[in-house]
Amino acid sequence: MVAMERRAYPSDLTDDQWTLIEPVITSWKQRRVARSATGDAGSCDLREVVNALFYQNRTGCQWRYLPHDLPAWSAVFYYFTLWRKDGLDQQIQELLRCQVRERARRLEDPSLVIIDTQSLRAATGVPKATTGLDAAKKTPGRKRGLAVDVLGIGGGLLHRADHNTIPACIFQGGKTFTGSMTICIGILVALGLLF
Repeated sequence: MVAMERRAYPSDLTDDQWTLIEPVITSWKQRRVARSATGDAGSCDLREVVNALFYQNRTGCQWRYLPHDLPAWSAVFYYFTLWRKDGLDQQIQELLRCQVRERARRLEDPSLVIIDTQSLRAATGVPKATTGLDAAKKTPGRKRGLAVDVLGIGGGLLHRADHNTIPACIFQGGKTFTGSMTICIGILVALGLLF
């Protein structure tokens, strides 16, 4: 019996997208098989595993509710945890980040990073020891910060429970400028980096 091709989901990888990440995943698989006791490469199609991960991420469904035409949820979850543990997800993200910066004719590492924060209200029942108070906004909860380069590519995420001020910061050429977002924008304009 010949297996039928499944219809693509909107979240599936295109052939071009798969071409970008396939060498990294194949290399990881070869290293993993070489370390295994049995040397068995397994029979799971890793492109379909990535498609299942994208489907789960896009729809927010529970692992056990992955459609039956994708790999078994247990196999998808197995690879997800292995890739997180081995840092493969970070390798792929770094590869894609570098390619986006290269296409934009930027250096691989950004010379400018902007950090800003947001206060998140804590749900009722969350222990006080894990939250703080944003005095300026009178918001009980947590604070999160995001670092992005001038292309808007995320470089880091920071969570703070104590609401100690994480001001807007700009890192440029090894120097750090700190202040409100208005001050930071003013610095960018003064440096000729924002018009």
